[in-house]
Amino acid sequence: MKVFDLTLPFDEHSPVFPGAPNPKISNLLTIEKNGFNELILSFPSHTGTHIDAPFHCIKNGKKLSDFDISYFVGNAIVFDCKNQKEILLSDSELSIIKEDDFVFFNTGYSDNYLKPGYFSEYPVISEKTADALVAKKVRVVGLDSPSPDKEPFKIHNILLGKNIPIIENLFNLSKVTINRFKCIISPLNIKNGDGAPCRVIAML
Repeated sequence: MKVFDLTLPFDEHSPVFPGAPNPKISNLLTIEKNGFNELILSFPSHTGTHIDAPFHCIKNGKKLSDFDISYFVGNAIVFDCKNQKEILLSDSELSIIKEDDFVFFNTGYSDNYLKPGYFSEYPVISEKTADALVAKKVRVVGLDSPSPDKEPFKIHNILLGKNIPIIENLFNLSKVTINRFKCIISPLNIKNGDGAPCRVIAML
């Protein structure tokens, strides 16, 4: 079995949506002064590789704590969508998606996460594909860019409105593209959270 981390490093350069405060990581205690090390962290709930719960965009939508942890263990499939400014799955691609799959899109865009313009030039998911994923009853949708859409965030509302969480800023998807694999998504257990950073692990 091979294990891959599909998560961006979490540090003060982790991407946050424009207008949100950057994450801050600093020493709270040190071995030299206190006998042990401890950090203090401050960051928005949608920092780096993170998951959006329905409550992020849907009034009275499900919060992270409303999902049983078993929801985030399942089978994932990754589609290669490089060079697509608007992601549109073909009928043959849609045919291999199974109910309850985690569906991830490898756009190659995560290579730009430290570059200016990261939040302006990213590819998006087409409304047709979003509707098809809802019809397929997938469990989670994720991609290696900061968002599946742009204002007015229609794709967020299509997916979250059907209780399909969204993972943004995935990483290393080129290592697992097309393969079906066991996947574990481990969001921070934030009570009543609208979203949270998460670790996403692929096991092939």
